[in-house]
Amino acid sequence: MTEPKELTDNPSFKGFTNHDCPFYPCHPGVRRTFNCLFCYCPLIAYDCPGPYRIYTDRHGNRRKDCTDCRLPHEGYHSAWSFIQKWLDDPRPWCGEPQRRYRRRDPS
Repeated sequence: MTEPKELTDNPSFKGFTNHDCPFYPCHPGVRRTFNCLFCYCPLIAYDCPGPYRIYTDRHGNRRKDCTDCRLPHEGYHSAWSFIQKWLDDPRPWCGEPQRRYRRRDPS
């Protein structure tokens, strides 16, 4: 029988590292076990606290460049917790420059 994620002691579903990936590591400077689960960050379309720059693509659309963001890659547990926290209350990114974020109230 499969355990619910909330009750399992096995955190392996929270990430993995693909050392054979030709792009590994895509973010130099990650200090913890590298988490490849979020190769493409699920927060790309949302406001988030990770560092990003804005560029305009060839069609004139404003896009986020998250190359400098290491938040979803810093360790399996912390990366999973970070992404899940922000997906609890996703706010679509409106194309504006990044705002400063305060810690979200856990309530």
